[in-house]
Amino acid sequence: MNTQLQRVAWTAMALIVALVVATTYWQTWARPGLAARQDNEIQRVAEFEVRRGLILAPERRLARNEVVRRRGKSLYFRKYPQGKLAAHVVGYSTASRARAGLEQSLNGILTGTERDLAGLVESQLDELRGEPIVGDTVVTTLDLRAQQVALEALGRRCGSVVALDPRSGKLLVMASSPSYDPNLIENKFGLIDRITADCRPAAPLLNRASQGLYPPGSIFKVVTAAAALESNRWKPDSGFVDPGYCIAYGKRVNNFDTSRPFGAIDLATALQYSVNSVFCNIGKSLGAKRILEQARKFGFYDRPPLETPETERYPSGLYDRGDLWFPEKDFQVDAGRMAFGQERMLVTPLQMAMVAGGIGNGGIVMRPSVVDRFVSPKGTTADRVERVQLRRAVGPVNARDIGAMMVRAVEAGTGTSARISGYRIGGKTGTAETGVAGRNTTWFIAFAGRRGKRPEVAIAVVLEGQSSTGGSTAAPVARTVMEALLRPTANP
Repeated sequence: MNTQLQRVAWTAMALIVALVVATTYWQTWARPGLAARQDNEIQRVAEFEVRRGLILAPERRLARNEVVRRRGKSLYFRKYPQGKLAAHVVGYSTASRARAGLEQSLNGILTGTERDLAGLVESQLDELRGEPIVGDTVVTTLDLRAQQVALEALGRRCGSVVALDPRSGKLLVMASSPSYDPNLIENKFGLIDRITADCRPAAPLLNRASQGLYPPGSIFKVVTAAAALESNRWKPDSGFVDPGYCIAYGKRVNNFDTSRPFGAIDLATALQYSVNSVFCNIGKSLGAKRILEQARKFGFYDRPPLETPETERYPSGLYDRGDLWFPEKDFQVDAGRMAFGQERMLVTPLQMAMVAGGIGNGGIVMRPSVVDRFVSPKGTTADRVERVQLRRAVGPVNARDIGAMMVRAVEAGTGTSARISGYRIGGKTGTAETGVAGRNTTWFIAFAGRRGKRPEVAIAVVLEGQSSTGGSTAAPVARTVMEALLRPTANP
C-alpha cells in the first residue's frame, strides 16, 4: 500500500512539475515568439485595443490612429497621411493582412510591449485604470522633401533611389517605384493589384531598395578598384594597355563603348571612362575570391542591418540558382566579367549606397539606420539609435584615391550628368546587360558634399529596362535628389 501511495505521489509531483515548467515556458520564454507570429489572431485583435505609437519623419506623420467604437470598446486602426510617399519603409498594420515595414519589425515598440521595467509598469497601471495602452512613437530619419523628389524623378520607371548620410549611416531617402498607398491594403487591395509601371510585373509591394537584386554592371568597378589598391599591386597611375577588349575564358569581352580602344591608359583614367578591359584583366589577375573578400568588407553577403523586417532585406553577392553563393575555388567564377559587374553578381541599391558612402567616408562604412529615436507617450526620448561604425572597408589613403577617381568620372568622364555647381561629386555609372537587347539595368552611385568638406550624402539609383546608359538615365535622377538634399528648403 505504501509503495502504491508513493508511486501516486511521485506521479502527481511529476505532473505538477511538468505543468509549472510548461506554464512558465509559454508565459515567459515563448511569449515574445507567440506575440510576433502574424497568424496569432487573438494577439492581433487585442493589439487593436492599443493606441499604437505614431511614425514620424521627423515632423510629419507617416502613420497615425483612427478610433472606431465597437461593442463599447475603442479600437485603433492605422491611417497613413502621406500615402505612397514612404510606403515601403513604413509598411502597414491591418486586421486582415497583417503587417509589413516598420509597422511589423517595430511592432513591440509601437504597441508598448517592448519597454524597460518602468515603462511596462506604467502600461499595466494604465490597463488597470481602464485607459488604453499607448505605444512609443518612432521618429525616422527620412527627408520627405527629397523622398518626394525621388519618386517624381523615377516616375513610371521601375527602380529605386537610396540616399544616406555617409558620416552617420542615417537613411535620408528610400524610394521604390512603383509605390503604393498603404491605406488601400485593408479594404481595397484589388486597386494595388492594378498598379502598372514601365515593367512587368510592376510588383508595387516589393521594396526594390532593399529587396531588388540587380546585376551591378560597372558600378562594381569601385569594389574591384578597392581590391586592386588594397592588394598593393596597383596604384591610380599604374599603366595598362587597352585594345578595346580582354579575353576571359577564351572569349572576347568588349568595352561597352566599342568605337575606340584607349591604348596606353592608367587605372584612374580607366575608372573615369569605365574601361571594361582594364578591370577584366585586374579581375583575372586577382581572382574572384580576392575581389569577393573585398566586397564583404563593404557588407556583401550580409543582410544590411536596417530596422525594417529581415525578410525585406536581401544580401548582395554572387547568386547561383537563386541562392547566395561564395565559390570555393577561383576557377568556378569568371573573375574577368565579375570584375566589371556581370557574371552572377546581384546587388541591392541599399548595399551600393553603402559602398559609395564607405568611399566618401574615408573607407569606413557606417551601419545604416532609418530610425532616429523612440519617444515615450509622455514625450520624452525613450531611446536614441546609436551611430555605429559597421566596418572599415578600405584604408584611408586608398579611399581617398578611389574617391578622386570617382570625382574625375563626374567632372570629365561618364558621369557628367550628375555635376552640381559648387559641390564635389564623386560617382560611378553602370549599365548592366540583362540578356535582352535594349533592356539594360542602369545605375549611378555617388557621394557628394560642399567642396573642402566631408561628403554629406551617398546615393544609389537603379532603373530597370532602359535602352540607354547609366550616365544618361540614372545619373540625372541622382543629381536631382542630391540637389534636394544638399540645398534643402522647408518640407512641403
